[in-house]
Amino acid sequence: MRSGLLATLMAVSSLAMASDPVCTTEPESKWMSFDQAKQQVQDMGYKIKKFKKTSTGCYELYGYNAEGKKTEIYFNPVDMSKVKEEQDD
Repeated sequence: MRSGLLATLMAVSSLAMASDPVCTTEPESKWMSFDQAKQQVQDMGYKIKKFKKTSTGCYELYGYNAEGKKTEIYFNPVDMSKVKEEQDD
């Protein structure tokens, strides 16, 4: 029973980690500064609820787009291109 539970927990945690994209493998010295990236996102018209650096080499936005729809976006921190975007309908 215990080994089955452990296997299930490992599978679930692997799936959760797999959902975050890898945005770049460039060293952080080549990334846009966090504050500059945050300002660029605001200049794009997004309202930031949460903006953070992920463990998979991304800047991640939780917030709202210009139309007021909830959105989650992963940005490449080197050039701020969108890697993955999800919006509520």
